[in-house]
Amino acid sequence: MKKNIELPDWNALAPMPDTSLPLLETALLIACDEYPDLKAENYIAQVDDYAQQLQRSLPAQHDITSKLIAINQFLYREIGFCGNSDQYDDPRNSYLNQVFDRKLGIPISLAVVQIAVMQRLGLPLEGVSFPGHYLVRLPVEDGIIVLDPFNQGRPVSFEELRERIIPHMEGQSPTDQQLFQVLEPATSRMTLMRMIRNLQAIYQEQGDFERVARSADRLLKLSPNLAEALRDRGIAYAKMGYSLGARDDLTRYLKLQPEATDIDLVRNHLIEHSSQKNSLN
Repeated sequence: MKKNIELPDWNALAPMPDTSLPLLETALLIACDEYPDLKAENYIAQVDDYAQQLQRSLPAQHDITSKLIAINQFLYREIGFCGNSDQYDDPRNSYLNQVFDRKLGIPISLAVVQIAVMQRLGLPLEGVSFPGHYLVRLPVEDGIIVLDPFNQGRPVSFEELRERIIPHMEGQSPTDQQLFQVLEPATSRMTLMRMIRNLQAIYQEQGDFERVARSADRLLKLSPNLAEALRDRGIAYAKMGYSLGARDDLTRYLKLQPEATDIDLVRNHLIEHSSQKNSLN
């Protein structure tokens, strides 16, 4: 029997400790913005069912490597989750209900599914906000195992990780210390904010300023003083003709970032909307 699930309140997220922020439920909350009729309990029940099926097929004496192989076989081959390389920028890849329904996603959304299932099995899988391509990690006795959720959860060697990060370090190979810093676990808040930023970037590219503003607003629900989100929401408001909102956000942005490199752009928007009335009511 499905439980009646109550998703978090957006207005309660900012003061919530990262350790208390529910990753799966808040990811579904993000999806509710686009799909307000989605039934969160269906997807949470799906995760519970996956974990229960795996629990029956994973004898306790299996070592961690054998368990990972079995879990990946189940999620990626039996259930059919897959990285959507053909339509990577499809926003549905970032909305968790669509990821469950279509079995398609990008690294970070597939990671949320993988983390939710494995944590129900007592395996403390953690996200890694790796540059360019979100990964997951599992602490083990002698270190960590890093996995790629976009590529059927396969393990990624440290040599490959080093190669992957070089383009993001101006062509320089990272030291061991730098690499381990990058591989530190991402908090739920960091993961959720990266999911929203991915959506915002897609909508920005499409010129969908209403959804850009919504994405920036959701970032501010998670981190109220995030200057870049204030700027982005303010500019989106300006594009939408919502002058009051644009002025408020951009003025606050300049107070937070008085030496911002984009200060001229922001001031131009402020000047343009300083005497305009709202066209949105």
